[in-house]
Amino acid sequence: MRAGNLGNRVAIALVSAALALVAATASAQTPSAGSGQAFPSKPIEFVVHVNPGGGTDVFARLIMEIIGREKLISQPMIVSSRTGGAGVVAFNYVKSKRGEPHTVLTIATGSFFTAISRPDLDLGPEHFTPLAFFARDPQGVIVPADSKYKTFKDLVDDAKGQAEAIVCAVTSATGTGRQTLWRIERATGAKFKFVTFKAGSEAVLSVLGGHVPFTTENVSEAWAHIEGKKMRVLAVTTEKRMPALPDVPTLIELGYNVQIGTGRGFGMPAGVPKEAVAAMEAILEKVHKSALWKDYSQKNMYEDRWMGSAEFGKYIAEQRAAQKEFIDSIGLAKKP
Repeated sequence: MRAGNLGNRVAIALVSAALALVAATASAQTPSAGSGQAFPSKPIEFVVHVNPGGGTDVFARLIMEIIGREKLISQPMIVSSRTGGAGVVAFNYVKSKRGEPHTVLTIATGSFFTAISRPDLDLGPEHFTPLAFFARDPQGVIVPADSKYKTFKDLVDDAKGQAEAIVCAVTSATGTGRQTLWRIERATGAKFKFVTFKAGSEAVLSVLGGHVPFTTENVSEAWAHIEGKKMRVLAVTTEKRMPALPDVPTLIELGYNVQIGTGRGFGMPAGVPKEAVAAMEAILEKVHKSALWKDYSQKNMYEDRWMGSAEFGKYIAEQRAAQKEFIDSIGLAKKP
């Protein structure tokens, strides 16, 4: 099965998957601290910060489907789309659920790392409990198949000749697509404008329709159109060439030190019982080891890497420190 078709199938199958989850009777529950109840004891809400169809939304729904198939949780699960503010609406919502382990944040690292690094938002990592990191979803410089830009150099040279006249489609002003564009600007000396959308899928469609010249969103979100020869990838942000795109150079081999991707993972609010964190981490680790996840990860060209709660927490702290230069450059470093 092709990656694009799998993504569509996951989204379309939501209703049937949810019904199956409601009916599921198998239990993978662990007593939670001081509650006298097993975890989970009620429906689990997976919070996403993008519209349905975006990469983060599809990722959350896939994980729910695998949990259902493997009968890892007996409670129903829902996806709660809380869009706005480049993820800030969703992050504040989860922050407000302190102590509630049945609220799970689906993390796309670009927007999340930016938000927790901004002193004006009061969304520091102390407000969240890391659960698990699954993989990194690579970015690409993606154009329509009939674009006049045949190479990455074509795009950069054109941009240098008309400063900030070429527009890039990204999910948000602080997400990984935007950070990729910022890194490209720093590395090449070219300047671009950008326009934001509520999901990477919408950014991709704007490029496919000829409304915006290119996007720096995830390759996986454009994969169906790339396979269908309707879009082309000029360069990717991985360390080495992607096996699915052997003829597409990395930005590193083109001479630009740009390596980045959207990390995919999960967290909970702060103050949740340790037993509930351990139980949900164990459930997610089983998902990561499942055949369906391995198949999906491979076909979507993910850079697969498992991190449990403790390791993911250290990674978040490291990335928060590294985010400072980006935050400073776009004027978000100081409280108003």
